[in-house]
Amino acid sequence: MKKNHNKLAFIGCGNMGEALIKGLLGKRYVSSANIIGADADKKRLAYLKKTYSIKTVHENSEVVEQGDIIILAVKPQIIDSILKEIADSIDQSKLVISIAAGVSIDYIESFFKTKVRLIRVMPNTPALIQEGATALSKGEKATRGDLNQAREIFNAVGRTVIVDEKLMDAVTGLSGSGPAYVFSILEALVAAGVKMGLPRDISLELSTQTILGSIKMVVETGEHPAKLRDMVTSPGGTTIAGLHVLAKEGLKGTIMNAVEAATKRSKELGEQLKKKKE
Repeated sequence: MKKNHNKLAFIGCGNMGEALIKGLLGKRYVSSANIIGADADKKRLAYLKKTYSIKTVHENSEVVEQGDIIILAVKPQIIDSILKEIADSIDQSKLVISIAAGVSIDYIESFFKTKVRLIRVMPNTPALIQEGATALSKGEKATRGDLNQAREIFNAVGRTVIVDEKLMDAVTGLSGSGPAYVFSILEALVAAGVKMGLPRDISLELSTQTILGSIKMVVETGEHPAKLRDMVTSPGGTTIAGLHVLAKEGLKGTIMNAVEAATKRSKELGEQLKKKKE
């Protein structure tokens, strides 16, 4: 990863902001001297300054003035107040990256007097351990170089893909909410093992490693999950008996419905923001 000499300014230094800072420093993509953070929580800033040796400030306008790449690592509920506060300090010399879920490029641009170089990003919580899945979309004024630069930043905490912005709600429903689905499946496997007589700690270890190993098989072999599933399934064996129950109970349809529901909810939240601003 080629080192970046731009100054990265974080507005919001919660879990996702810290994950990015940790990943970027770990990959030596940027030096701590070129990271500036702002957050409403003064204790949080003190912790980050002590832990990562980054520069911290208390005013969002100040962090914008000092930064070349502005990362809006804030929740959608407070994005309006943040954008109003920094709007006059942003021009086309700065690249803006937003990770606010459900907040469209058009919506963010509406707060600025002129078009800005803007990238919209949807990461997920495994970024906290540098195993995130992140999708990126670029605004009209952002260049291909801007998009590549943003992608490099999020490659520091996992894997990235480029999508059309119209697909961002689907990304939110799939990978954004996806860890919760996987945790629920893991929880069910652990409970099933306990029901069948396994001690809880052993059931947790077996279930966790089974999911981890299965996912690694997909990643490392490049094979379709259906093909790998068939490798486990012997005629008349134990696995096909279990798969029959999953098919009968509609596991695949249930998960598909969950992703669809989360996607619809993401769209609804975006629409609510627009109506609130109007």
